[in-house]
Amino acid sequence: MIIMVLNCGSSSAKYQVYDWDAKEVLAVGVVEKVTFPGSWIEHKPKGKPEFTLKKDCPNHTDAVNLIIQTLTDKEHGVITDMSVIKAVGHRVVQGGDKFTRSVIVDDATLAVFEQIQDLAPLHNPANIMGIQAAKKVLPNVPHCAIMDTAWHQTMAPEQFLYAVPYDWYEKYSVRRYGFHGTSFLYVTKRAAVLLGKDPSKTNLIIAHIGNGASINAVKNGCSFDTSMGLTPLEGLVMGTRSGDIDPAAAFYTARKAGIKYDEMENWLNKKSGLLGITGAHSDRRDINEAVKTGDKKAQLAQDIEAYRLRKYIGSYTAALDGNVDALVFTAGVGEFANFMRSKFCKGLEKLGFVLDPEKNDLARTRNTETIISADKSPIPIYVIPTDEELVMTEDAYALMNGTYDIHTKFKYSFQDKNYVNKARAAGLQKDLEKNPALKKIIAVPK
Repeated sequence: MIIMVLNCGSSSAKYQVYDWDAKEVLAVGVVEKVTFPGSWIEHKPKGKPEFTLKKDCPNHTDAVNLIIQTLTDKEHGVITDMSVIKAVGHRVVQGGDKFTRSVIVDDATLAVFEQIQDLAPLHNPANIMGIQAAKKVLPNVPHCAIMDTAWHQTMAPEQFLYAVPYDWYEKYSVRRYGFHGTSFLYVTKRAAVLLGKDPSKTNLIIAHIGNGASINAVKNGCSFDTSMGLTPLEGLVMGTRSGDIDPAAAFYTARKAGIKYDEMENWLNKKSGLLGITGAHSDRRDINEAVKTGDKKAQLAQDIEAYRLRKYIGSYTAALDGNVDALVFTAGVGEFANFMRSKFCKGLEKLGFVLDPEKNDLARTRNTETIISADKSPIPIYVIPTDEELVMTEDAYALMNGTYDIHTKFKYSFQDKNYVNKARAAGLQKDLEKNPALKKIIAVPK
């Protein structure tokens, strides 16, 4: 049985094809520059060479069709025809407060997504187009929506409400929603396995650090507080997003510079963050190289980003009453940027987070979970590579079979102590051949 997952952005369509019976990924890929001239697909099939093809995709229907043509291609494909696909999982960034769990998409569900799409104007319209496109191509299989916001619906009003007129919430749904929920769900369950604890008794601080970044306080296995808010703009310093800012700073600058609302929104989302500070870079690797050449703005950008995250770690430690079972880093920067992890953890020793510099330098892989805290650290520090696609796949399969439930009542395959990701296990062997010392920091379930 084959499950496909789609993650459609405003100008991209990512996909993964999973063989449920063999428990392995058959292919992953992405169509880039959807809706723009010069679109192309990057396709990575299991056991075959990677494949790239340039083909214009004026809309997401064309992109989904290109994906299907590639998946069933005699030379580059991994399936004979689309009839073997039995369900499709779709990432939806914003589900508002209407959904606390993944759902099968019907007309009523799509109508809700359309009603609330202005809560995520950069993401939800593309998500909706991707669902509609896939339903046209695959009309006879269940399509399932897996929402970033659903994970955070366990937050209490004191965590999710802003101190603004209450009718903003009642009339306009203004509140903290939080994002990266699928990643936080996966990492929470895996951290509980490594700790040897029941997820319902596990307290964590998880930093999902990529180009977009957020941090999540997890209490008793559920989202308790998170840094992103009404939109993904709030919270940590990100690649091009400002994160926390005095709203008056935007009003003031708009008046001074004669900037209209839409332009200011674009500045805060696409021209701020690390890019705004450095004036040139949003990628942490580029910034780190610039630091080595003595670039003061690059150094400042690193310092601001690290300071902001440390503040959140401290505040979430307090929010959890000091009862933290582990600090976890995940996503691209969290998994690979050892130089940033060292800055994030600097000065946190008195809170119980003691980093081991040697272990931290070794932990640069997506193929295994590692522990980077010192042996004497009261609280362990893990790096857990996320796997949002697997969560989406398992939700879609369970929804199709009628066995799905909210995550506190549902057990994922990766919650098993003996769970193995076959592709990552193969990749780990290659990593160990290149760097045998990696073996000593692999995190082993207790």
